[in-house]
Amino acid sequence: MQATLRAAALAATLCLGAFGAHAVTLKISCGAVGLEFQLCKEESDAWAQKTGHEVQVINAPNDSNERLALYQQILGSGSDKIDIYQIDVVWPGLLANHLIDLKPFTKGAEKAHFPAIVANNTVGDKLVAMPWFTDAGLLFYRKDLLAKYKVAPPTTWDALAAAAKKIQDGERAAGNPKMWGFVWQGRAYEGLSCNATEWLASFGGGAIVEPNGKVSVNNANAIKALQTAAGWVGTITPKAVLNYAEEDSRGVFQSGNAVFLRNWPYVWALAHKPDSQIAGKVGVMPLPAGGSGSSGGRSAATLGGWQLSVSKYSKNAAVAADLVNYLVSAAVQKDRAIKASYNPTLPALYQDADVMAANPFMAELASTFAAAVSRPSTVTAAQYNQVSNLFWNAAHDVLSGKAKAPQAVADLDRQLNKLAPADKWN
Repeated sequence: MQATLRAAALAATLCLGAFGAHAVTLKISCGAVGLEFQLCKEESDAWAQKTGHEVQVINAPNDSNERLALYQQILGSGSDKIDIYQIDVVWPGLLANHLIDLKPFTKGAEKAHFPAIVANNTVGDKLVAMPWFTDAGLLFYRKDLLAKYKVAPPTTWDALAAAAKKIQDGERAAGNPKMWGFVWQGRAYEGLSCNATEWLASFGGGAIVEPNGKVSVNNANAIKALQTAAGWVGTITPKAVLNYAEEDSRGVFQSGNAVFLRNWPYVWALAHKPDSQIAGKVGVMPLPAGGSGSSGGRSAATLGGWQLSVSKYSKNAAVAADLVNYLVSAAVQKDRAIKASYNPTLPALYQDADVMAANPFMAELASTFAAAVSRPSTVTAAQYNQVSNLFWNAAHDVLSGKAKAPQAVADLDRQLNKLAPADKWN
């Protein structure tokens, strides 16, 4: 027994050697969508046991707008109350001035991750975040209901609307008045920008602000895309969708009250948990292409994903960087993929038999992830949040009937061109 205790003490001493003799307490801010918070705590606790340090996991708001505002408030004050931040794929340019360069701590580990994500996380010559998991919008559907009504998985938005209406009406007549055809994220927040980016791209309506800096949103295909989505509200989609975020829409679908759901890959694991009402009944596929008659119609999925960054105000930046390296490692990413369907940022894990067995869609939809559509965060840089805010509000106005699509995109075009700095966007 004494020998075991001595060995444990020696191991703890060796672990702490790299960071000095004293254990420190780190605070990490993690999201709570799906199993995010639970896994973040488990993984951080495992690292703490290995190193002798302590980690406190702080629950961040699910709403990405609220989370960004909170982060900007804390970082803007120079506070050290959070050491590690989980940041959205569109935030590196917004928060870079408050984050350390991780390159001195990674020993080149970033080279094993998807190069495009690493490039996204590099601002100037600083690697301000390490990739943790990647995302792209997907269409989840009830395989059993499509089979029951002899409906094929829809490849266009028109086909989705027709299938959703047919099955919704049939199920309501069969005794489920709560059934809806299609649910998604319609609240006025970043999630709506993701959905609307997909609609525009799928109809050939452009990227709001193009990579060359040109504001392109005022075009016929963008108008058609928004009009199409507005037509769903109150017919195949509940009006309450105008206040839905990710978990609201998942809740409706997982309770058995929706035929189709647009959401992120994390839904797969939750939908197939043993206690899920729809376990074994869910399929997943690429989002539909623009409806018949649209120009440039194609399937389009918004690129999402989350990264880990270390605050430059942290008093224990080296220790925090070590925790980041642990959390983004292959072993941890594999565990997260198997348990919760979080898409790895390491290409090698897409060849891992265990990961693919738990998430067959990751291999089947590899092209969807590879060709995901970016939001205009790179070209608009520090102004992206203002751009997105204008975009989601314009989209929400059309969806709610507050504005007609032609006027909404014309107003948005004017606002974006007014916002654009003369020497940058164009």
